Amino acid sequence: MSVQLKRTPAFIEPKLSRPPSSRATTLPSDTELKATPGTDSTNTGPLSTTLPEPLSLPWPLKPFSSARSGLKTLADGRRCFWVDEFLEGVTPKMLVWWFSHLEGEVEIGGRLLSRYRVFHPLDHCWVRYVRRSPDGSIGPGAQIRICEFIDRNPRYKTDVTATIEKLDKTCFINNVVVAGLSIVRMEHDFHQTGGGTRFEHRLITPGNMKLWLLSKPVSALMFPNAKGHAWLKHAVEEMGTLENFLPQLYGQEVEGKREPVLQRKIGETR
Repeated sequence: MSVQLKRTPAFIEPKLSRPPSSRATTLPSDTELKATPGTDSTNTGPLSTTLPEPLSLPWPLKPFSSARSGLKTLADGRRCFWVDEFLEGVTPKMLVWWFSHLEGEVEIGGRLLSRYRVFHPLDHCWVRYVRRSPDGSIGPGAQIRICEFIDRNPRYKTDVTATIEKLDKTCFINNVVVAGLSIVRMEHDFHQTGGGTRFEHRLITPGNMKLWLLSKPVSALMFPNAKGHAWLKHAVEEMGTLENFLPQLYGQEVEGKREPVLQRKIGETR
């Protein structure tokens, strides 16, 4: 039976407010990583935490109102920011492949672009798999490091390493661990429906239910309400972007098809 997601915003806690928009394209200073030297997802230079210029793409970002989202307090006291949306033309097997192939490039309009930057052309900087399985694949136990600025806001800089707990046709789960403690848990559930996938994603803090007593201080430090709301908007935009290029990229890389990435003019609807 086909399940259609009701596309009306449903915000649980009215106190959660949208942060002031911050679209500055540069940071106050150019900061280099203090980590093991590496390369960005296109292997063209050293990793840097400087916010890049916005990436121009032939489609608009998906509007926040296209999905349901909110904030709830779990039974154990932890906080959960959630999004429930529908991804047209995207299947769970495409999502499994995507989350294990975030590095690399995609050709759009004759330009070779970083896949991760296309994923969110305003907020994303780079991604790197810092630990793989012995056979080189990405799955449980692998680690992924990302750098992004939610809402292009320097205060919402995210430069973390997450350990993958599960990645299959039902879900993608990873945990951000600091000093041995899971401070943020990300859960993404895939439900195939007629014409696409119902995609549910949750950001839970703290990540470990045993740390529920630390919910308030951890949430205040890592994801206060304003940043949480900015993340909800970011999540809708980045996952919605996949509708525009993932089916074609998957066809090229996995199925050997020659179909080019769909080109749409900004503002054009399906």
